[in-house]
Amino acid sequence: MSHTHWNLLSSIKKPVNTDGIHPLVAQILCNRGITDSAQIELFLSNDNRLEVDPLLLPDMSKAVIRTNRALYSGEKIAVYGDFDADGITATALLIQGISAIGGRVVPHIPHRSSEGYGLRTAALEKLHQQGVSLVITVDTGITAVAEVEKAKKLGMDVIITDHHVVPSQLPSAIAVVDPKRSDSAYPYHELAGVGVAFKFLQALIPDKGPRQDVVNRLLDLVALGTVTDMVPLLGENRYWVKRGLELINRTQRLGLQELVRCSRLQPGNLDAQSISWTLGPRINAAGRIDNATTSYRLLVTDNIHEATFLATELEKKNAERLRQTNELMDKAKQAVIAMGVEQPLLIAGGEDYTPGVMGLVAGRLAEKFYRPVILLKIGREFCRGSGRSIDEFDLMSALEYCSDLLSNFGGHTRAAGFSVPLGNLNQFREKMLNLAKERLDGLDLRPHIDIDDEVPLSVFSGDTYEKLQQLAPFGSGNPLPAFVSRDVEVVEQRLVGSQNEHLKLKVKQSGVIWDAIGFGLGGWFGEITPRMDVVYTLDKDCWNGEEKLRLCLLDFEPAK
Repeated sequence: MSHTHWNLLSSIKKPVNTDGIHPLVAQILCNRGITDSAQIELFLSNDNRLEVDPLLLPDMSKAVIRTNRALYSGEKIAVYGDFDADGITATALLIQGISAIGGRVVPHIPHRSSEGYGLRTAALEKLHQQGVSLVITVDTGITAVAEVEKAKKLGMDVIITDHHVVPSQLPSAIAVVDPKRSDSAYPYHELAGVGVAFKFLQALIPDKGPRQDVVNRLLDLVALGTVTDMVPLLGENRYWVKRGLELINRTQRLGLQELVRCSRLQPGNLDAQSISWTLGPRINAAGRIDNATTSYRLLVTDNIHEATFLATELEKKNAERLRQTNELMDKAKQAVIAMGVEQPLLIAGGEDYTPGVMGLVAGRLAEKFYRPVILLKIGREFCRGSGRSIDEFDLMSALEYCSDLLSNFGGHTRAAGFSVPLGNLNQFREKMLNLAKERLDGLDLRPHIDIDDEVPLSVFSGDTYEKLQQLAPFGSGNPLPAFVSRDVEVVEQRLVGSQNEHLKLKVKQSGVIWDAIGFGLGGWFGEITPRMDVVYTLDKDCWNGEEKLRLCLLDFEPAK
């Protein structure tokens, strides 16, 4: 039996009228809902026709008018960001963009431990003391009703740019720019925080020529934040990531040059996976372990010595992030196993849980057990929570259902954070468990894999792989194409990795032999049979300067 549901998309839809397109590419486009010739041409071209008028975003005109007033009168502006890669890149983008057109602008990225997530009254008071009269948020602020009121009492105006789920009550800011607002005319709802900030900059600097170059030079930051925040790589997002990767691969940004060097990537060959697996986690590491300003400074520095120092610091922080993640993973996994992983919602916590990596660990546990997971840092008066969920359970709506018990909360349907008074914790736990039982009752909670097509291994001879690269960049919403091949012969099998955590095979079908790697699948070694059906994606294995295609195993089962 397979470990996941196999959802064979090609059995549901078949492409039509796709003359001149490789049949496998046509099938994948059809699976993505791209079927008519105009859609196909635009998807494959992936050009600036995908960009949308920024003034379609709600309150964008108000945001531009107020910011221009600040620019003309020389007001001091603060960009208030979040401490993850999306917030850091969005902060750097607005600081550099507004500075380039003569704005007096300063950054503020809160410290995860000492300040916490979102707009904070204490931080607003400090900014007021520094002479700031306009605060522009990026990747945060949509739930900051009380904080915006405080800013107004201090005499400061607030413009919110955010992409998180919109609560029932909006803050009374000068402008609230969020594509998820119900009154938004903007066709793309799934922008990253840095994407919303970029649209704001496009609206602020609409001129063609040199001033527009100011905006487009910042697409490297948009690509970094968009990929790392795992928003769908479709439409505008996909175009930005394509353009941003072009900039990253020939980057003049000193900090990125040093980060690429420290992480042992090859300049010129970076793709979306290079961001999601290598660069993004390093940019995130600073905010998880200590202070996100390390990553911010790395992205904006024009000093090579500072860039080298900061990139080295991020390497150390990333190593520490890995250590803390593994330590908490062991602890939290034991806790949820003890409580019973068949429960519809897994909750664990402790005084020694590390807030900076709770989200990562919750995500791993949600993937492993296919249940929504909430981890809690237990404090003396308040508990900080981080949750990750599955497709079948909307975490943000669940937190909204429990909002009477929470101090604050925010996020997305599958990833959210919150704070709960210690006295409300047991009631919160019980209410969430009951809600999960109600919403997940009777469902077969196993992850599913969307498989693009059933193919023989021989289909990937010739230039098929290169044809598939027309669909890149790949990521959330536009995943790496997945395939199933039936009745392949296993001619070699072994475990690899420092802890035998990976599975390495050679498989054969009709005389064609392929190397296959199953990352993290070492525990399935005993389930291998002589002939199997295998589900996989393709990637290039680079070793000693040579590149070779291989299968990346996602699942397998005995051949029928």
